[in-house]
Amino acid sequence: MPTSTWNKFQDFSEQLVRGEHDFDADVFKVVLTNSLPLATYTQLSQISQLSTGGGYTSGGETTTISIAEVSGTTTVSGTQLQWTGSGSGFGPFQYAVLYNDSSTSPADALIAWFDYGSAISVNASETFTLKFNNASPGTMFTLAQV
Repeated sequence: MPTSTWNKFQDFSEQLVRGEHDFDADVFKVVLTNSLPLATYTQLSQISQLSTGGGYTSGGETTTISIAEVSGTTTVSGTQLQWTGSGSGFGPFQYAVLYNDSSTSPADALIAWFDYGSAISVNASETFTLKFNNASPGTMFTLAQV
């Protein structure tokens, strides 16, 4: 499995402090794209995600969130996601974008993207698995006191 680099959208930290993200109740999803996201993007409509077909569904897959706090440090984790190619498969894509499907202001607020370094295509019967921090559940991000 290819490794990825985590990148935060700039607006995420503001929306987090404003309470736009409820990690206990909101629905969080990942979409795939072959267009480099910009750190200044704020909502899913700015992402050119793959079209539905070949085992991929536009709008992405849902990850289940868990939260743990130890001595003032909070870790947010998500379960792995899998896409299995069918027919002619899907791709290419290089980026996986995490967003909040429940947010309304901004709509479908962006959180982070993962850069796989080069384009990936998934053929029929092949599976692409996304694991946050290479685990399931895996750490998406950690908030710590300074």
